[in-house]
Amino acid sequence: MSNLSASLVQFSPELILVIGAAVLLTVDLVSNGREAGQNAIGLGTILLALVATFWLWPGGLFTADGGLFATYIDGALVRPGAFVSDGFTHFFRMISLVSTGLVWVSGVTFMRGRTPFRGEFGAFLLFCATAMNLMAGANDLILVLVAIEFLSITSYVLTGFLRENARSNEAGLKYFLYGSITSAAMIFGLTYLFGATGTTSLPLIAEAVRSPDNLLIKDLSGVIIPSLLLVLAGLGFKIALVPFHQWAPDAYEGAPTPVTSFLSVGPKAAGMAVLLRMFFSAFDAPLLTPHWIGLIGLLAGATMILGNLAALGQTDIKRLMAYSSIAQAGYMLVGVASFGATTMGNLTALGTVVLYILAYIFTNIGLFACIIAVDHATGDSRVDAYDGLMRRAPLLAVAMVVFFLSLVGVPPLAGFIGKFAVFSAAVTTNHTTLAVLGVLTGVIAAVYYFRVVRAMFFRPAPDGAAPIRISPSASFVIWACLAMTILIGVLPGTFVRVARDAAAAVHATGADAAAVDAGH
Repeated sequence: MSNLSASLVQFSPELILVIGAAVLLTVDLVSNGREAGQNAIGLGTILLALVATFWLWPGGLFTADGGLFATYIDGALVRPGAFVSDGFTHFFRMISLVSTGLVWVSGVTFMRGRTPFRGEFGAFLLFCATAMNLMAGANDLILVLVAIEFLSITSYVLTGFLRENARSNEAGLKYFLYGSITSAAMIFGLTYLFGATGTTSLPLIAEAVRSPDNLLIKDLSGVIIPSLLLVLAGLGFKIALVPFHQWAPDAYEGAPTPVTSFLSVGPKAAGMAVLLRMFFSAFDAPLLTPHWIGLIGLLAGATMILGNLAALGQTDIKRLMAYSSIAQAGYMLVGVASFGATTMGNLTALGTVVLYILAYIFTNIGLFACIIAVDHATGDSRVDAYDGLMRRAPLLAVAMVVFFLSLVGVPPLAGFIGKFAVFSAAVTTNHTTLAVLGVLTGVIAAVYYFRVVRAMFFRPAPDGAAPIRISPSASFVIWACLAMTILIGVLPGTFVRVARDAAAAVHATGADAAAVDAGH
């Protein structure tokens, strides 16, 4: 198979998504906005891309130092590819496709009554999935930047998608303004990295930062540390880390609720994928690693504390979940700060983060499917709208309790496995303070989650409140996420192995970086 053919095969999930989005827009145009199979086209596209991902997952035609747009001279690799299709990429492809599909299904009924532009909405979701896939496999600073900006622009549009809704427009504008500032900072940081290393390729950057002869690398305070701070600003914006989180509460509150669900999982997972690949591979060097471990640890602690404390005073459940999502990002960073750890099931620190993301995705999407159902029925996202929910929609009330318990980290649910993994890694690497802080802030989270539970079970329903009907599509998502939340917690072995294998691909990239031909 030629190099071009191999590249196209390994790039097939992204090609399927782009073609599907184009078909969806064409059908929407021809049908003049009428619902003419858009859901079947969109979900069929996601399913085909998911099948292609699982078909590629067992092996793949690219090694860690090959890939799409690799440069060869006389048959020898002199520049690694800009995109790699390895186990890490496949895992996050699966995450982006599953989360996009579940958000699509849970939001079908909600969006049907609020916008005539459902074809465009679906196409932008597919474009977002494409961008997240590109971020997962990006092996070059240029592709990292392009993929992040692609995801950012499509996310801005989705956030402000309800054109007649002032709150949605305001949310989209605030999201755009914050994103523009952090993108500018990130671009500045990337130019610093290019200037210090002479390359935009992550494996070649890894080789440069390990070189004892690179004087710019030795002067950490002059070039590398400032560049890492600026890059973290861009990635922290997508992940909603403190202090780059200010956009999240307003965007979550004003966006259509299905978009809020998507923002809470998709961009966060994709941003974390880029951060993990860059820091565990390109920036793993004896002089550099201790510095960014300390920085990540500080961000993790600040994010856990602020996210949970700020959530205590929220009266809108979407804003409450925004701060909860910020706090969850802090727990993920605990695993990143535990670089070098080996814990349960022989998981590395990177593997613990991957496992946490897997548990978080199903828990959060399931919870938001319940929120979408209540918002659609009542038109109200205040916590007061959940008064007496146990009598109006018992399935929703019980499901939300399970998802809240998982987010807190109560066994035997998925959230417990994720938190146990990252906190164990923290203890192993003598970051016990972070682990203790994570447990204490989890108690704070239980307090504000219980406010919603109290409203559902211990407050009377409003006078004249009718039972809430759950659409079949929303019920499917709730049951599916409930099953996965329980399954990951009860039978974690398979999911631990998946996380371990996904992490191994990035560790292999870092280990093999020095083997890239030095004659580039």
